[in-house]
Amino acid sequence: MERNTNTCGVALMKLLENYGIEFVFGIPGVHTIELYRGIAESGIRHITPRHEQSSAFMADGYARATGKVGMCCLITGPGVSNAATPLAQSYSDSVPVLVVSSVNKTASLELGQGDLHELKAQSKLTEHFTAFSQTVLSTELVPEVIARAYAVFHACRPRPVHIEIPIDLVENQVNWRAVAANRIGPPCARRECLAAAAKLLIAAKDPAIILGGGCKDTAEEATDLAALLDAPVVTTFAGKGVVSEDHPLSLGARLLHPPVLDFLKRADVVLAVGTHLSETDIWSRGGDIEFDGKLIRIDLDATQIFQNAEPHLGIVGDAHQALRELRSLVDRDDSKTFTISPHKAEFVSNLIQSTKPFEYEETKTHTKVWDRIRSALPDDGIVTADSTQLVYSGNFCFSARRPRTYLTSTTGYGTLGYALPAAIGAKLGKPDCPVLCVIGDGGLMFTIQELASAVEHKLPIVILLWHNDGYGEIRDNFKDHDIPLVGVDLEMPDFVAVAKGFGCNATRVQHIDDLPELLREGFTADRPTLLELHPDSVNREPASRKSHSTITS
Repeated sequence: MERNTNTCGVALMKLLENYGIEFVFGIPGVHTIELYRGIAESGIRHITPRHEQSSAFMADGYARATGKVGMCCLITGPGVSNAATPLAQSYSDSVPVLVVSSVNKTASLELGQGDLHELKAQSKLTEHFTAFSQTVLSTELVPEVIARAYAVFHACRPRPVHIEIPIDLVENQVNWRAVAANRIGPPCARRECLAAAAKLLIAAKDPAIILGGGCKDTAEEATDLAALLDAPVVTTFAGKGVVSEDHPLSLGARLLHPPVLDFLKRADVVLAVGTHLSETDIWSRGGDIEFDGKLIRIDLDATQIFQNAEPHLGIVGDAHQALRELRSLVDRDDSKTFTISPHKAEFVSNLIQSTKPFEYEETKTHTKVWDRIRSALPDDGIVTADSTQLVYSGNFCFSARRPRTYLTSTTGYGTLGYALPAAIGAKLGKPDCPVLCVIGDGGLMFTIQELASAVEHKLPIVILLWHNDGYGEIRDNFKDHDIPLVGVDLEMPDFVAVAKGFGCNATRVQHIDDLPELLREGFTADRPTLLELHPDSVNREPASRKSHSTITS
C-alpha cells in the first residue's frame, strides 16, 4: 500500500535538519515509529544508546563540546521519565537540549484510562527541568513551537526544551508553508551600561574577573580584556578553559579556595560574567560570596543578576558581545596594553600556591594523574568528568587550555553516570578531537552498558576508570562524621573482563608512568579503550618493569 510520507513526523525531521540538527539520540518504540520514518528520510544520523538516560547524556555531551543543540527522541512514559535525571543536569548547567517525545492520543490525555506508557501528565513532569514543555495539540503549530525552542537556545539562557506530540497527530499529513529555520540572536548589552563598566574597570587599582559557563564562546575577548586590565581571572568549573589555565593571569577554577575568595573580597572592582556564583562554585564556604569592592555582573538571564551576590552595576546581555565591546572601550585608553606586569604574574602564581593547604587530602595523588593526562592530551582534547574523587581534584588541578574541553557533572545537579555517554556525544560532535572519560567505579555502573554503544560506532574514546572500591567520596564523608559504613563498600565486577566482553580494548594501569602512552594508544585505536587505575598504583614505587601492559581486546 502506498503511504503518504508528508506526515508531521517526516516534516518535523526535515525542519530540524534545516535548523542544523546532526544527531538524534534515542531508543525507538511503537509510539515514535513515524518520527523514525522522518529520521530515515532526513540526513540526520541516529544513535541508539542502551538506556534512555544515556540519550539525554549523549545529547548533553554533544551540545557542550560543540556549542550546538543536542537532541534526543523519546517514547511516551518510560522514555521520558528515564531521561529526567540527565535533563535536570542539563537544566542546571544551561545546556541546550531539544527533547521530542510522543505522548498518548489527544482524546485520552490525562484521563488515566490505562493506555500504554501513560503518565498522569507527562508535560507537567518535564516542566520542572526544562525551559518549557509543550504539548502540541495541532500539527500546524509545530514550526512555531520549534522556533520558540530555538529562541530559548540562542537568545535566552540555553536550557532543555521538551516538545511532545500525541501519537494520533504525528501521522497526520501536514502542509507547512515555511519549513526554513527561524533564528533570533541574543539581546545585546546596552552601550551606556558597558561604558559605565569600562570606566570602573579602567579606574580600578586591583581589578579581578570571574568567568562562568556563559562565557564558553568568549575566549579571545575574555583573554584580551584580562591582559588589558592586568586583572587576575578565576573561573567556575563550567568556565574552565575560557582563559587558558596556563595563562599568567589565570587562577584557574579555584573559586572554591579561601585565599581566592579573600582576594575577590578585597578587589576594588570585580567583573563577573555568565556565572551564578552559586553554592557549588564555592564549596569551601557557606553562604554567599562576599565583595567589599564594586561588583559588575553581566548575564544573559536577567533573573541571575541579583542571585547570590548583589551587584553595583548589573548588565543584561550576551557575554560575547559584552566582552567584545568592553575590550574595545578599555583599549581606547592609551595607557592600556597587552603587556602583563611581572608583579601581577608573580602575584597570581603566589596566590595559586597559597591555595595548596586548602586542597583535598588526596589532591597530591590526583595531581599526578592529571599531570600525566595533560601530557598526553592535546589542547583541543576533551575530558568528560563524572562525580568521583579524582574529578573533584581535577576540577581545579587539571589545566584546561581551551573552552568546551572539560565537561563535568560535579556541579549543580551533580549526577552520577554522566561521563561515559557524554563522551560518546562529545566524540560524535568533535570526531577529530581525542576524548577522555574520567569516571569512578561507582559512577560507571550507572551507564556501563554504553560501552556497547561506543563499540558499535567504533569510537576511540578512552575511559579512565578510577577504581576506589565503591562510593569512595561518600565513604570518606561517613568516616569524617564518625558514622558506621553503610552501603558504600560495593562488590564490583572485573571491569577489564567486562570491557573486553563488550568488545573494548582494556587493561589495568600498573604504574602511573605508563598512563600517557596508554592514553595515546587509546586515542588512536579503532574502538573504545578502558584503563583501570587504582589509587594504590599512583604512589607505588616503580618496579623493574620491561614495559607497560599491552592494551588487549
